[in-house]
Amino acid sequence: MASEPHTIAEHVAGTVKKLRKDRGWSLDRAASKTGVSKAMLGQIERGESSPTVSTLWKIASGFRVSFSTLFDGDKPALGELHRYGWESVWGDDSAGMQARLLFPYDPLLGFEMFMIELAPGAISESSPHASGVVEHIVVVEGEMELRIDERWQTLRVGEGLRFFADRPHAMRNSTTTRLRFHDVIHYLPGAASGS
Repeated sequence: MASEPHTIAEHVAGTVKKLRKDRGWSLDRAASKTGVSKAMLGQIERGESSPTVSTLWKIASGFRVSFSTLFDGDKPALGELHRYGWESVWGDDSAGMQARLLFPYDPLLGFEMFMIELAPGAISESSPHASGVVEHIVVVEGEMELRIDERWQTLRVGEGLRFFADRPHAMRNSTTTRLRFHDVIHYLPGAASGS
């Protein structure tokens, strides 16, 4: 019996490889579907590269799976108190973004939830996610500049915005203090599978 992955990086490597193999895709086809180069996908599958949050989103969208599928985490039952440790954190990546999984994707409810931190001065550009993905952003610390298509808007503590994420969007922290926000990602029917 194979041992379970011990880190998120190992889980990502094994999951990406399994997703590709389950679909019978070559690295070329996976690169075409995800927009991530064949060389980078190979490095990720071999555990030789730690992809950015943006790259992970491209992979999840290309394979039409939830973002949290790429993370390692148990799914708590409804009504069950669950605390996630630091093993569910991905980052800091080159964009200065850190994602902490709070609730993994639940196919019954169709959503997952993250706590995202963006370093001072950092920007995270996001390519369009799969059709049917809706993001709900709520700022809990700091100030966010959010661009959807080409329009920037500012969100402060306690403010939120819901938008279709199947178009270009970016998050920016133009301040000198950290930015933390909840990101609830809702998948409309058919937008993602759990594996």
